[in-house]
Amino acid sequence: MKENVLDVLMFLFENYFYDEPEETPDRDSLEENLHQAGFTNGEIDKAFHWLDGLAEQRHQPDLFQNAHRPVRVYVDSELARLDTECRDFLMYLENIGIVDGQRRELVLDRLLALETDEITLEDIKWVVLMVLFNQPGQEANFAWMEDLMFDTEQEYRH
Repeated sequence: MKENVLDVLMFLFENYFYDEPEETPDRDSLEENLHQAGFTNGEIDKAFHWLDGLAEQRHQPDLFQNAHRPVRVYVDSELARLDTECRDFLMYLENIGIVDGQRRELVLDRLLALETDEITLEDIKWVVLMVLFNQPGQEANFAWMEDLMFDTEQEYRH
């Protein structure tokens, strides 16, 4: 079974984090459940490392407080992994207010931390959903993103 980090993260999110169970299992029992689901040690370790990186950025001061939104210029290494469709989708989310500049940067950080050569639009949707779920005060944006994820007929305009 060839799994990647995002598959492990999606499994954890769908089965343990999303419904906010009253008792969150500890890391050891999560790891055991992931092994039972067929994930490898390497991918499990990478997923936990990814989640640790997300948790470290949970409470950051707002950087972009003025009315002007910063323009994002992508570097070559980002352009190599994020095609036009992916960058357009991020711009769309920013234009409709689902993510702000700071959360866009957090999404980009977590996308690049996936260590995959190719990042798809579906990958971006899942990472945005996980980032918003983890950010305090983003419940409404999370709900909007959740609706966008499951609306396959949506056309993205920026």
